[in-house]
Amino acid sequence: MPIHADDVETLNEFTVGFMARGQHEASKVRGIALAILGAIIWRVDPGSIEIRPGAGKLANALRWISVSGREYVCTYNQHTDALEIHDQSKAGAALHSFTNETPITDIERIFSTL
Repeated sequence: MPIHADDVETLNEFTVGFMARGQHEASKVRGIALAILGAIIWRVDPGSIEIRPGAGKLANALRWISVSGREYVCTYNQHTDALEIHDQSKAGAALHSFTNETPITDIERIFSTL
């Protein structure tokens, strides 16, 4: 069952866990993940962030994000070592892909159009 991330404490727990795990398995996205999290907070519909728990802790991805009434999923793709924004579900079309090489200005541009 997903956990609603409606408070700073839950977002902090998710971010601390992601950054700790990212030291090894997601090192190419740790920096951009912080920028994406800021963009999500900026654009998200209040009360719509959900995190799927995994193995007794919060998972590596914000599973459901609703921006202006549309749902998106932000996941870590371990095969490409990139964060991806998917349309409506994890199986939905990958709309955008991000690594630490992605310019910060691209984050603002992309999220402003979601």
